[in-house]
Amino acid sequence: MANILVVDDELGIRDLLSEILNDEGHSVELAENATQARSARNAHEYDLVLLDIWMPDTDGVSLLKEWAMAGLLTMPVIMMSGHATIDTAVEATRIGALSFLEKPITLQKLLKAVNQALETQEPGGGPATPQPSLRAAPSSIPAPFPGEGGDIAATSGSGLAATTALTDAPVLLVRTMTPEKSLPSAHRDFDLDKPLREARDEFEKAYFEFHLAKEGGSMTRVAEKTGLERTHLYRKLRQLGVELGRKRGG
Repeated sequence: MANILVVDDELGIRDLLSEILNDEGHSVELAENATQARSARNAHEYDLVLLDIWMPDTDGVSLLKEWAMAGLLTMPVIMMSGHATIDTAVEATRIGALSFLEKPITLQKLLKAVNQALETQEPGGGPATPQPSLRAAPSSIPAPFPGEGGDIAATSGSGLAATTALTDAPVLLVRTMTPEKSLPSAHRDFDLDKPLREARDEFEKAYFEFHLAKEGGSMTRVAEKTGLERTHLYRKLRQLGVELGRKRGG
């Protein structure tokens, strides 16, 4: 797929973006500041750069300008920020940024932005053309894609209610979704004589293990399937004692 450089001074954002993009089949390199980003760009060609605006050493807009002046802006660049102003957005797009992602970044918004950037990249590695619509945003940071899905950096409990609501018919749900032989024997039946909390935890563990197995361990696709925001999904899986080891291959 694509070679992507993620530049962000927040470790949690770097790790999460890396995992999501790796799940999508991309090769991802990480930089925590402008110094590391410069070294990475000087050493490699990238198909896309995700660049944070506010960083401790050099801000992302200044780094973008450096690359443009040095002729190194040969790939689409998506800016990221939770505090940038409209003036910053206009300046970055004037320099050559393709689009913005406003933090907290939603899963669907990230994937759409990445896919669009890769599709608009000129054959042969030429710089992508900034989207005109980004220059005309009347207020706030331009957001080329409507917000949808769960936040990457923020938590939401809405998915839990949806999952909990399924506990009225746990056996029917599991048996309808897959043949019995494809599930561990412990997941084929549930002891309905247990207290509700224990029975619910048992069902939810089987539910998430089923989807992890079905999606080959991809947390991105499991989050989409189950309707849970990724941060909440990780906490839920750890709480239930679900094995998070990703199955690779195929």
